[in-house]
Amino acid sequence: MHVVTTAGHGGHGKSALVRALTGRQPGEAGAWTELPSGRHVAFVDAPGDERSVPDWLAGAAPASAVLLTVAADEGWMAQTREHLEALGALGVRFGVLAVTKADAADPRPALRQIRERVAGTALRGAEAVAVSAATGAGVVELSAALDRLAGRLPVPDPAAPVRLWADRAFTAGRQTVIAGTLAAGTVAVGDELLLMPAGERVRVRTIGRAGEPCESVGGVSRVVLTLRDAGRVDAGMALVTPGAWTPTTCVDVRTRFGEASGRLARRMTLHIGSAAVAVGLRPLGPDTARLTLNTRLALHLGDTGLLRDPERRSIAGVSVLDVRPPTLVRRGAGAARARELATWPDRPDGAVVLRRHGVLRRSELSLMGCAPPADAVALNGEWVADPAHWRSLFERLAEETSRHAAVSPGAPGIPLEAVRLRLGLPSRQLVAALVRPPLRLDAGRVYGPSPGSAPAQAAEPAPTAVAAAPPPPWAAAVERLRADLADAPFEPPDAERLEELGLTGDALADAERAGAVLRIDDGVVLLPGADREALRVLSGLPQPFTPAQAGDALGTGRDVAVALLRHLDRLGLTERRQGENRLNRDG
Repeated sequence: MHVVTTAGHGGHGKSALVRALTGRQPGEAGAWTELPSGRHVAFVDAPGDERSVPDWLAGAAPASAVLLTVAADEGWMAQTREHLEALGALGVRFGVLAVTKADAADPRPALRQIRERVAGTALRGAEAVAVSAATGAGVVELSAALDRLAGRLPVPDPAAPVRLWADRAFTAGRQTVIAGTLAAGTVAVGDELLLMPAGERVRVRTIGRAGEPCESVGGVSRVVLTLRDAGRVDAGMALVTPGAWTPTTCVDVRTRFGEASGRLARRMTLHIGSAAVAVGLRPLGPDTARLTLNTRLALHLGDTGLLRDPERRSIAGVSVLDVRPPTLVRRGAGAARARELATWPDRPDGAVVLRRHGVLRRSELSLMGCAPPADAVALNGEWVADPAHWRSLFERLAEETSRHAAVSPGAPGIPLEAVRLRLGLPSRQLVAALVRPPLRLDAGRVYGPSPGSAPAQAAEPAPTAVAAAPPPPWAAAVERLRADLADAPFEPPDAERLEELGLTGDALADAERAGAVLRIDDGVVLLPGADREALRVLSGLPQPFTPAQAGDALGTGRDVAVALLRHLDRLGLTERRQGENRLNRDG
């Protein structure tokens, strides 16, 4: 099935056209019809008046293509222009043009007009058909044009991670019903999904498509799902595959359409999928900006959306460049970030991401929607590194060991943890993977070359040397903790859950000493790097901010936010004054 959204000025006959094509009223699952070839198409129809633009965008954003309408008796209107601009900003490239009410006036002037208006857009090659829903004239021709369009539409990946934006939702008792457009992936009865932004796990009880129940459904489809005990669900929320998306409140974007980033308002609404989220905008370069979102969204690199300022009626299309952008707290950091982003494509791949981060877990790349590049250095099956960065780390390690030996010739080697901190690596395993002759690892310390040995040469690592070591007894427990925190990194498990995971007593202490967990308080256990990630999120808040604001931004409770802020205070990265916190710009 393909999904087509209608667009055009209110009163230009969009809904009547859908009824003429399908014989059905546009409903919560979208009216649908079988085309001459046997293909199926569903329609998402929303009001076309100015006040309904957010509702129209909620249905238009996930759709495959557009049916753009202009009435023969009125011609091109302001709302038609706004819809066309929004479609361009969203990157919609496929569509059919329809001149409606062909029985009320000569359709030829409107046909010329609509072709002229789309000539400079992605819809410039779209077929145009004159049609009358009242008399039925042109309906067959329009159906054939839609059929030819459907044959050109890309086929989505059935194995892709699911992200179903809810454009309609209601709850009756313990049962919740949502309707939306499944753009890719597959949903089956019994599947467990995350309901964003809260990140709560819900289970699919029933699936409806084209008015019929089914056991599974793939994209692109209009679907109706029922969930049990999901709580309140509103339009704009999303159901996503667990562990497959990055939940974030801060993104760097490229503006692809409309005004330059510096001319955009500092407060705007981001429309992405069916969500409409208030954002703060910080211009970086001429076509790049940082957005701070007032709620968490599950995103991938390359996701597209629309920035809209209803008061100024300005819009801009955006493409997500980074879902884990670095903090910008030092002088000149914003300009340096703009220069970096200027070299990135609209959809960064794994090579671009790995160059910025240096070393990442494979799972972290997946969360961003990327695959490891072919030339990545594979480490112990879990980690991948950028080749140039890995060579640089080896050279720095050799320098550190040489400096240590020169300053303290009779002292033992450098402890793994000290090397990890100096090199800025997230795991001691990575330090061990760096060590190769003439460097050596002995009893948890790194030693430099013996006197008279050849100088250390940068080379590719020998990861099998690390893989041969048996995992520590707490490794499985840490992996279970990692799964728990995948979609809610700042919601630590309670004491009962820590006991279920096997992270108590000596096991927790050993994991902490190994740098495998971050314990910032007796009852707050997170993953390594959570403090730096929290700092990145907090950098997007107005300064100063309260613990409650920090908790909202991090998606956690006030107690955890306070514990994190105290931890960051101890590191000198934030400071507290008169009940408020701010980033330490000198830290």
